[in-house]
Amino acid sequence: MTQRAGGGALARMGIVGELLSFLWQRKLWWLIPMIVVIVLFGVLLIFAQGSAVAPFIYTLF
Repeated sequence: MTQRAGGGALARMGIVGELLSFLWQRKLWWLIPMIVVIVLFGVLLIFAQGSAVAPFIYTLF
């Protein structure tokens, strides 16, 4: 794993740091909230597949 000079904390975070760095450098920081919501939604769906929470999530949609 290579680190860029002056990368700081973002360079040590791996893929997440690379994504945040890419979005920030390209002035796409406004996409960060959408990415966070999509990731949280995905985690919710994965968590709810085999749990007792599934009937409650079903009512949301």
